[in-house]
Amino acid sequence: MAAAGGYALDAGAREGWFADVAELEAELRRFGPAGEVLELAAGTGIWTRRLAEHADRVTAVDASPEVLARNREKVGPGAVDHVVADVFEWEPPRAFDVCFFSFWLSHVPEARLAGFWDLVGRALGPGGRVFLIDNARTGDPRHTVGRSGEVMRRRLSDGREFEIVKRFWAPAELEAEAAAFGWRLRAGETANGNFLFASGDRG
Repeated sequence: MAAAGGYALDAGAREGWFADVAELEAELRRFGPAGEVLELAAGTGIWTRRLAEHADRVTAVDASPEVLARNREKVGPGAVDHVVADVFEWEPPRAFDVCFFSFWLSHVPEARLAGFWDLVGRALGPGGRVFLIDNARTGDPRHTVGRSGEVMRRRLSDGREFEIVKRFWAPAELEAEAAAFGWRLRAGETANGNFLFASGDRG
């Protein structure tokens, strides 16, 4: 067994997982996150370093200084500004060409969606674009056990459990939800069904 995404995977699932990660990387390259790129809820830098390969400069925002320290170590020296801030309270200091977020939108409660999409709109300049990655909706019991409304209980492979906000969509559902807030997204799922991705702009 091998671990991916915090869970133990058998060989077949592991192969599918990393094939889907490669597909996400290809989609991001096709999208071309060039210019000034904003990464919200940047985390430990898994995607920050990929963004930095394309962007003139990346601004990586996260609420945890410890997490951003790991991000800085992973990304190394280069054109990345690390900003410690609560995404819901942070104000963009300038206009960006691209806003990117991974495994974040699914943790935004429905009551805060309008405010979040408004923040993304304020962050982008004319012609600005969005790219997002998240978990796909699956029948995996790790995604459904103890779930009630927006809150689910996530059980890790080491037995620990956490209650978190976690929302899932089919691609068409995500497109429709974003459209309600004025965004025109094209969404899809990776071939092995592990991930959802979407890109677009303000409609």
